[in-house]
Amino acid sequence: MEIASFAQFAALDIRAGTIVRAEPFPEARKPAIKLWVDLGSEIGVRKSSAQITNLYTPETLVGRRVMAVANFAPRQIGPMLSEILVLGFPDAQGRIVLVEPETAVPDGARLA
Repeated sequence: MEIASFAQFAALDIRAGTIVRAEPFPEARKPAIKLWVDLGSEIGVRKSSAQITNLYTPETLVGRRVMAVANFAPRQIGPMLSEILVLGFPDAQGRIVLVEPETAVPDGARLA
């Protein structure tokens, strides 16, 4: 495991947000869902592609709270430009489980 400095960690802008829109992403090479996440008034709504189809459907995602890296360089995924990285952990079967705040925090709250 590579050791990260505090400065490297602090360079990541990890924010809480709410999924406001979710759609299937059939054009993706691997099964994925298009997400629009509200990261608060400072950042606004940003798009992401997430390979989370094993545990989630677009219908179950709208309104869900998530954590995302807001300052990753945009990445072209098929016809979509992914602007943020929504965070998750693999479970015992390798399915991605989304990271969410335990209690309510405002959209755009930064990880401290």
